[in-house]
Amino acid sequence: MLTFKNFNIADWFSFYRILAAPLLIALIWFDERLIFTWFLLVSYSTDAIDGFLARKLKITSPRGSQLDSFGDQITLVIGLVGLYVFESHFIKTNLTLILIALTPYMVQMFIAYYKYGKATAFHTYLAKLSAVMQSVFILSSLFFSPNYTLFYIMIIIGLIETIEEIALIFMYDVWAADVKGIYWAFKDKRRFKKIKRHRKNK
Repeated sequence: MLTFKNFNIADWFSFYRILAAPLLIALIWFDERLIFTWFLLVSYSTDAIDGFLARKLKITSPRGSQLDSFGDQITLVIGLVGLYVFESHFIKTNLTLILIALTPYMVQMFIAYYKYGKATAFHTYLAKLSAVMQSVFILSSLFFSPNYTLFYIMIIIGLIETIEEIALIFMYDVWAADVKGIYWAFKDKRRFKKIKRHRKNK
């Protein structure tokens, strides 16, 4: 995934999110809320740019999908850490609901790594909508203050998206990237691929 020699321009935008992680963590450590939020905004922006470039230039690839997903996961975790540090009262007040929302996501990650040995990269429409809502909520909370309407919408969409992601894992025996959703999965021939199991000679 990190074979820099073969990176295309979309891969470099995805890799920026990984590269920016230590800087974002340092900004949290030094209590630089505003600077952290602006750099987090840049990271979220690269998520939209890399996908657009990959589709526009027709340079999509399984490696690019993995890189994109990895960058997304790191950015989400750091965004949540920043939110916890800078808006600790809100997080503590709503900790139960947050844990309820995160539990299915952790289950989904466990199933994916158990079945595929790596995270999923379905990039469904719901996943994209969920990512947008997460970024809007986190950024608006850091620039201004947490908005409960955005918070509840983010939680609901996130739960629905995670349930769809789990369903797709069970539908695909072999790891697959760029599945728009369950409806499109039923038409996807990749769903019928099976894992090749080698029999040992007795």
